[in-house]
Amino acid sequence: MKRKILIILSNRLNLSQKPRFVALDCDEEGNILKEQPLRGEPRDARFEEVWENDDGKTSFSSCNRFKRRYRHPLEKKK
Repeated sequence: MKRKILIILSNRLNLSQKPRFVALDCDEEGNILKEQPLRGEPRDARFEEVWENDDGKTSFSSCNRFKRRYRHPLEKKK
């Protein structure tokens, strides 16, 4: 079974910088199967989990830590 995860890359120090969004497809063990950058913020709630990095990094691979965002508007309701 695959899970869809949304990664939000934002910058807490420079609020004028737009956040970047990355969609991940993962298996049950957490291995990343597919990484896809999104053009903008998704409009509908289709993700099982939402994670955020607010250090101002520009890519998913350069980030060291993420924070899980529970009850995010883009997270599916169970």
